[in-house]
Amino acid sequence: MGTMTTTAMLVRRFLADYTRNGPNLVLLAVIPVVFVVVAAPALADAARLLGGTGGGPALETVTAGWAAAFLTGVAMYFQISSARTTDRRLTLVGLSRVRLAGARLTAGAVLALMATLVSVLALTFRGQLDAPWRVAAGTAMFAVVYLGLGAVVGALVPNPVNGTVILMFIWILDVFFGPTLSGSESPVLRLFPTHFISLWTVALPSGHGGPGELALSLGWVVTSVALALFVITRTTTTGHARRARRTGSLGQLLTGLRMGWRDWRRTPVLWLLLALVPAVFILLSDAITPHGHTPVVLREAGAEVTTMVDPAEIHAGTMAPVAVASLAALVGIFVVLDARAADRRLTLAGQRPTVLLTTRLTMVLAAAAVATAVSLAVTATVFDASNWGVYIGGNALLAVTYALIGVLIGPIFGRVSGTFMAFGA
Repeated sequence: MGTMTTTAMLVRRFLADYTRNGPNLVLLAVIPVVFVVVAAPALADAARLLGGTGGGPALETVTAGWAAAFLTGVAMYFQISSARTTDRRLTLVGLSRVRLAGARLTAGAVLALMATLVSVLALTFRGQLDAPWRVAAGTAMFAVVYLGLGAVVGALVPNPVNGTVILMFIWILDVFFGPTLSGSESPVLRLFPTHFISLWTVALPSGHGGPGELALSLGWVVTSVALALFVITRTTTTGHARRARRTGSLGQLLTGLRMGWRDWRRTPVLWLLLALVPAVFILLSDAITPHGHTPVVLREAGAEVTTMVDPAEIHAGTMAPVAVASLAALVGIFVVLDARAADRRLTLAGQRPTVLLTTRLTMVLAAAAVATAVSLAVTATVFDASNWGVYIGGNALLAVTYALIGVLIGPIFGRVSGTFMAFGA
């Protein structure tokens, strides 16, 4: 009885901590609407063009699962990564690590259920479902798989920039190269977390031997939760420590930049991800896009012009700005939020606020510049812009704009909601 009471109390407190930030609940309702109602028709057109299994209707159904997975994965990541110190203290005073991990996952399961309900309701709003219980069960499996993945990444990668980029990298690959959006038949794509869940949700056969889609889907669900439980219990007692320092005007700025660079050198995976994510995203987009013809509406000299283009020739070029904007916004959010406590101490110790602001903006723009440079270099290998000066300038302007947007929305909306907005913008 005592065990159940303690676990229930922990779950209640964990959920209260999540709901304390009002925008989290608002975005829990908004994001499924954006995916399922607003973006689904455009994605369905893309699925028809790219040869996705089941065509547009199948993709529109699966958008509910994508939304639930996105919400649950990000929420669970911050549930685990931001509570490492608290969880270590709880275990030091005698709380069982298994019980603590179970409470965290139970709280995540409640969030997964909420995300599933909202996503399925948004899908129902669009029209009658042929198999509502199958769709609801499939959407729930999407959410639970990403519950486990979010928990694992949160336990292993405490740095929020690194962690969210890794998690979003997995999600983006899973979505854009999944069976309902991509026409690729590569066996490698079957290893993606929700490949078989997508097929089962829309009642499509996998087309190869072995266990059925439902068995493989449940295998992913059980494996992700079991792995999350194992990793959380193994990392609860590990330790860490860090922080910042001072100096005076130009000297303060140089010292701040040096300290920021030193902090970034401790997380080389950040630079790897800033280079790897856009490279993989752009190259895979180019690799899976079939040749064909599609109308594109352009505006020139104030008039709309419809031009027929080959999607295989432009897809990589359109993906580069998406990668640049998302990563720049994410960096802006977390550089400011991670440094907030240290910056308060520095101002109390005599650091000029203008110097602090300049330091943080320089670090944000430097990271955004890396992502932009890599994206453009990779894009140049598979895409031929008619005017490289305009294309490079547009991507650079996009990076600066979204980096500054990240700087603004981070302190207002917090980590969880800020991440949702960075990838939803």
